[in-house]
Amino acid sequence: MKAISFEKDLQSNAYPGRGIMLGRTADGKNAVITYFIMGRSENSRNRVFVEEGEGIRTQAFDESKLTDPSLIIYAPVRVLGNKTIVTNGDQTDTVYDLMKDGQTFEQSLRTREFEPDGPNYTPRISGIIEINDGKMDMNMSILKSDDGDPNSSLRFTYSYENPLAGKGRFIHTYMNDGNPLPSYEGEPTLVDVNNDDIDTLIDLKLEINSIISQVTDMKQRLILEKRYLDFENWEQISCDLNYNIRHVRRLHNEGIKKISEKMSGNVLE
Repeated sequence: MKAISFEKDLQSNAYPGRGIMLGRTADGKNAVITYFIMGRSENSRNRVFVEEGEGIRTQAFDESKLTDPSLIIYAPVRVLGNKTIVTNGDQTDTVYDLMKDGQTFEQSLRTREFEPDGPNYTPRISGIIEINDGKMDMNMSILKSDDGDPNSSLRFTYSYENPLAGKGRFIHTYMNDGNPLPSYEGEPTLVDVNNDDIDTLIDLKLEINSIISQVTDMKQRLILEKRYLDFENWEQISCDLNYNIRHVRRLHNEGIKKISEKMSGNVLE
């Protein structure tokens, strides 16, 4: 199997949903764990990552707008001794608690199934990295419905012993955009892990977010976020906001103009 670019794989998918990438840096010295979330509804988009102990959790950005925390507020990352657990839901706690009691990663996930958000039935994706005496092993899992039928569960676990330097495995919830959203298919994708690329992607997204946040008009800012942070196309944005595409483009262009004025030294209104 030939490794592909992590960045290009993301760019080729209009809506990967939530994703996990586990691997080893190109110099072989460090493990790499990447987790991202996307959202369409206001409830899903109203969240940020915050540090909690050795891990992280999601938190509502605006508590007043939080309508249903059940599938969006959870701890994506927890640390259990020499093990780091990462998942796209509250199964992080399930794995943590049951492994603490002596069960394995796979056994822990036997107690869970896909999310109850029909008709999508979003897969539960999970990963774990364990380091013993300098040796690194990693496991990944996906729990999903059988072709959208909630009466049947499919369970896959993938084990990678001592993964190669500069390589990672990438899994996400959806194959692409759709209605209902099609669940991920196949083994986790083999991707290149480049130290510089990871730093560049993080820095670039932070920079874009910082620039967009300076636009004070909330409608313009929301469209810019959907376009440049969530990678939505014009049709998706139009549908999400119930605006016609011409109006979406007009607000987008006005927002871009304000950013250009700011970068030229003028103050945003």
